[in-house]
Amino acid sequence: MSERFDVVVVGLGPGGEEVAERLAEAGLRVAGVDHTLVGGECPYWGCIPSKTIIRSANALAEARRLPLLAGEAAVTPDWAPTAKRVREVTGNWDDRVAVERFEGLGGTFYRGPGRLVGPRSVAVGDHVLEASRGVVIATGTSAFIPPIPGLADVDYWTNREVIEMDRLPASLAILGGGAICLELAQAVRRFGVEVTVIEAMDRLLAAEEPEASETVARVFAAEGIEVRTGARASRVGRRDGQIVVALDVGEVAAERLLVTTGRRANLRDLGLEAAGLDPSARFIAVDERLRATPGIWAVGDVTGRGGFTHVAVYQARIAIRDILGLDGPPADYAALPRVTFTDPEIGACGLTERQAKERGLNVRSGLVPLSQVTRGYIHGPGAEGFIKLVEDADHGVLVGGTTAGPSGGEMLSMLTVAISCGVTTERLRNLIYAYPTFHRGIEGALMALADMTMAPATWMGIQASG
Repeated sequence: MSERFDVVVVGLGPGGEEVAERLAEAGLRVAGVDHTLVGGECPYWGCIPSKTIIRSANALAEARRLPLLAGEAAVTPDWAPTAKRVREVTGNWDDRVAVERFEGLGGTFYRGPGRLVGPRSVAVGDHVLEASRGVVIATGTSAFIPPIPGLADVDYWTNREVIEMDRLPASLAILGGGAICLELAQAVRRFGVEVTVIEAMDRLLAAEEPEASETVARVFAAEGIEVRTGARASRVGRRDGQIVVALDVGEVAAERLLVTTGRRANLRDLGLEAAGLDPSARFIAVDERLRATPGIWAVGDVTGRGGFTHVAVYQARIAIRDILGLDGPPADYAALPRVTFTDPEIGACGLTERQAKERGLNVRSGLVPLSQVTRGYIHGPGAEGFIKLVEDADHGVLVGGTTAGPSGGEMLSMLTVAISCGVTTERLRNLIYAYPTFHRGIEGALMALADMTMAPATWMGIQASG
């Protein structure tokens, strides 16, 4: 059965859903196709439920800091209220509301896997959907499972199973050292789970600044999380009721194993060759308007521009304008922001110092520990962190920055604007920074960037007495 539309969107995660809903709202005939839940990973197994868990875990951590700040408190962790909140925020893993919202805007939803059978044709079961304007591919990513001997024979978890758990295990081994791993590791540890993180690279958060890795490692050690870096898993098996991960040196045994070793784009069996695209590629290559080829756009994780909801939605809005024939700026990733929601939060945007040097830039960097910022000093317990800026010294502009601390993700906003708009470091140094705030530490990092000698007590705003 052939049915005609203006646009067919394959994959209704954050990016695809944005495209489908906005185009339907604009009056186009839109078909949306997905074989899983409308909304994708983010609202059901990613951003929203994981941050709900982190909120609960951080409340426990803050309560435990009370004796250092204001008195005494007895803290008794209970997973049940958190599991209940996770079910609430995910709609108990039911996408009925999302489907009805799309259909209410005039869209037509098809449940099932979509496959390109022509440059502007998508097959879903017995239906062939013809798209006069084109097809948008937004099929996202799935957890990458490494080919470790024995892993397929044990009941391991991915981010989906750990998000859905009703009961905490006594112990948890985690393969991987990226953002998802670290967020969940710290969260469940704060509920009393014994946690071991196994990372093949020589440090955690290997894609970020080394100072971020050091900060997280130090905090994890203080919280009783065992971290094994430079450790490769050679085999997985079971022994005495536990899952055992054999490493190149030693082993780790735990009740449960969580695999967070990256994500892989969902391009298999998509029929990319029918549209003249490479079916063996890791990602779909797109131009600055998110066009993969005439009549085909791709948005979100499948483009390889970062597995973030905000990138998917950003790209979606560019593709929407292009499909509607509207003007607007092209995609620009120079100030791409990202946050690891550990405690402290690790916010980062643009290039790291190493990446900037690899691009041949004349790099200058400046760093200030958060403990030397007035607000960090006031905050006291839980104020681990720093602010680091990376400058293109030849042009006097920032190309990267990291803001680690209790409000690391929020401090990032200023740097994102500065990098994106090319605000000079000289101009930034001469702004007025509200006092006493965490973000005022950016001023101190700018001073360090310029190698200005200023006593910490002076720029912290603390007046010497006596």
